[in-house]
Amino acid sequence: MKKTFKIYAVIFIVVMVILALLEVNKKETVSWRKNFNINEKSPFGLFVFNNEAKHLFKNNLKRTEETPYDYYSKRKKDPHNIIVIEKDLDNQSWKKILEQVSNGSDAMILISNTPKDISDSIGYHSSDISFAEENMLKLTDKQYQNDFIKLDKFPSGRGFSYIKPQVEVLGKTVEKDNSDQANFIKTKFGKGTIYVHSEPLFLTNYYLLKPGSLKYAQDIFSYLKDRETIWFVENDTKVSRFFMRFILSNPALKYAWWVFLGGLVLFIFFNAKRKQRIVPVLEPLRNTSVDFVKSIGNLYLQEGNFHDMMAKKAQYFLNKIRMDLLIDTRNLDAEFANKLHLKTGKPIEMIDEAIALIKKGQDPYASVMKEDLVRMNKLLDEILI
Repeated sequence: MKKTFKIYAVIFIVVMVILALLEVNKKETVSWRKNFNINEKSPFGLFVFNNEAKHLFKNNLKRTEETPYDYYSKRKKDPHNIIVIEKDLDNQSWKKILEQVSNGSDAMILISNTPKDISDSIGYHSSDISFAEENMLKLTDKQYQNDFIKLDKFPSGRGFSYIKPQVEVLGKTVEKDNSDQANFIKTKFGKGTIYVHSEPLFLTNYYLLKPGSLKYAQDIFSYLKDRETIWFVENDTKVSRFFMRFILSNPALKYAWWVFLGGLVLFIFFNAKRKQRIVPVLEPLRNTSVDFVKSIGNLYLQEGNFHDMMAKKAQYFLNKIRMDLLIDTRNLDAEFANKLHLKTGKPIEMIDEAIALIKKGQDPYASVMKEDLVRMNKLLDEILI
């Protein structure tokens, strides 16, 4: 094994160990993402509310990760309470919720933005009502007028820009430089009641852990009746932040990863024993026959002995005819020309012209020009093709 290969293997192992140690010892950074996850302990998770919910609803709370559409399609329920906290729902699920409310259930919807067709059917329009960095949430009921919560971290500024006459305002957003805007409403829908709050941020860990903030949350949910409550939560599986979480979470990729590492170790182990020197490349001996022929040809051209070159070309041609075509070349007569014509398929006129030039080259007293040599060479090459 070469020394450089050993160095690369050691570097690879060291890097993998360092990455593993860094991942194990990595300090958690504060995430201010509004995730509303019941298992998240980050500022805008719902870990604290999830733990307090069993006391808030007197152990009569049921959580489900199913969508309202799937949940109510499988079972029939007596009138109950419904809670939705910043959850993405399709229109079919919203319609299922409205159907349950119409039959006598009450729904507490804490969400910053609902589909327009749903909000229109309930009786309000939602929009951005504030762009301030801080605001205060208050309730309009006199018995709760001393309970409020101050939002000083990334409030959404959502509220209700239009409310139909039959909708009752239960809470508002209060700011120094702006007029009060509704953020918590109530409306009758069939036999039940719908409560909508446009700022669910007050339920997150950051705000519930502040002194006095829990009382505001208790006031909000006090509007619900004391009965079974269904909370539609997001998938509560905590997402790993490990840099290989995608590979390790997929069984096929996980096994492929371990096979890759095992194969790499085996490769290093066996390669260390079986690595051999590179076999040197030996250049084959060069065929110099063509170069020799070119040199001889150039010599004849320089001497200008075209007659001798025609004689040698004729001799080579006739020998080729005897060996390859098995034609007797002692008499270059009409019979010879006809046999050559039949075996090569070349025109008889071309063959007759070639025979005449061959005879001229064989005649030691004939006068030969360069043009005769070129013409004969061309004819004989075409006949042998």
